[in-house]
Amino acid sequence: MSISPLAPQWLSFPEDSNALRPGMWAQDVLRGGNGELEISGIPVSALAAEFGTPLFVVSEADFRARARDFKDSFDAAFADACGGVDVYYAGKAFLCTEIARWVASEGLRLDTCSGGELAVAARAGIPGANLGLHGNNKSDAELNRALDMELGRIVVDSLPELHRLGALAQERGVQANVMLRLTPGVHAHTHEFIATAHEDQKFGLSMAADRGSGMSPASEAVATALQNPGIRLLGLHSHIGSQIFDPAGFEEAARRLLGFLAEVKQLHGVELPELDLGGGYGIAYTEADTPRPAAEIAKAMAAVVSGTCAALGLAVPRISIEPGRAIVGPTTFTLYRAGTVKTVRVDTADGGSAERRYVSVDGGMSDNARPVLYDADYSAVLASRASEHDAVISRVVGKHCESGDIVVRDVYLPSDVDHGDLVAVPGTGAYCWALASNYNYIARPPVVAVRDGAARLIIRGETEEDLLARDVS
Repeated sequence: MSISPLAPQWLSFPEDSNALRPGMWAQDVLRGGNGELEISGIPVSALAAEFGTPLFVVSEADFRARARDFKDSFDAAFADACGGVDVYYAGKAFLCTEIARWVASEGLRLDTCSGGELAVAARAGIPGANLGLHGNNKSDAELNRALDMELGRIVVDSLPELHRLGALAQERGVQANVMLRLTPGVHAHTHEFIATAHEDQKFGLSMAADRGSGMSPASEAVATALQNPGIRLLGLHSHIGSQIFDPAGFEEAARRLLGFLAEVKQLHGVELPELDLGGGYGIAYTEADTPRPAAEIAKAMAAVVSGTCAALGLAVPRISIEPGRAIVGPTTFTLYRAGTVKTVRVDTADGGSAERRYVSVDGGMSDNARPVLYDADYSAVLASRASEHDAVISRVVGKHCESGDIVVRDVYLPSDVDHGDLVAVPGTGAYCWALASNYNYIARPPVVAVRDGAARLIIRGETEEDLLARDVS
């Protein structure tokens, strides 16, 4: 047994191909006595028999524990500085009515980014005061809905949107609660498609001064907001990207935004009361990923914010954050059934060749678009049984008509994985079901929540009737 020359450098050969790597799975997922994967004591074969595959399986207990951990850790770290933190769960990672209710019951608020997500929040009974609305291109209908629901914050992304929102609010004789999203020019060490604080992208108001006017779009937005009777300016917002492990980017963004708050105080005589530092905290998809505990992130952030405010002569604003992936990502795994399995011979860099095992499953890019969108890496295990066979380098692929339909690019799986076996991919709670599609007219999978030895549907799977229902021809 040896590491395959086809394996990436970070992927070590497993001592036990049946082992579950720490940090990638929910706290109640383990191997049962017969080697089968279980969640809260329920074997995955029972879940597959009742609900079918592919299937998203989410641990309610793990979700709630992670939500509480963020709330408690940040409240403790910022207690002396500003009395605690408002934690907004980023609904875009994964949202349904049940998830929204868990969020609310654990003392978190909810961040939305569309009218549809606002509809879910309303159905879950979340008060408007505990909701935020994001988006770079909000429609008038979405802005009006936010005003109707009396949202606690609308995160404004541009000057045109600020003018539109102010006008809509004035027509109603109300004030819109506004945060201004700024781009602090901080480079986040992540994939280009999920880095959002550099200048050349669609989000936010630049802090860089215009060569002609000498004023930045961010400064112009602050002046406009303070003068508009339809706007109640709460503070500033920043989000530098997603799946980030290096803390330096978050800390530098905080310093730059606090420096901007000091400029606002100097120019306008106003200390804005709130500062949102966004989310984007990374999780462990593979053994190469090294996420930081929430308490560690919170303490480091509190030290930077408190120290910077003291140096600038500012009162510490009320801080808010927006974790999404870091809460829901590790709570969930996707359960697939293997179909066609084949072995191919691949040329290697040293002029030789090596074998790669292709394991096709009954889902793919329609339930997890992240690998094809931005080369996201995942892991996988044989879930329905244990195996004593040697581990071989494998590629888990989907059933769609695209060669890029890869679920897990490189993973060691037992060499006897075959047709009918169940395969589980951890860390699929975030941006998997949320990005799911009907490509090749494949129905989107159900989502099952498990707690205390019981499983229940929270999103039913689509049927062929669902697929045809909107085809009015």
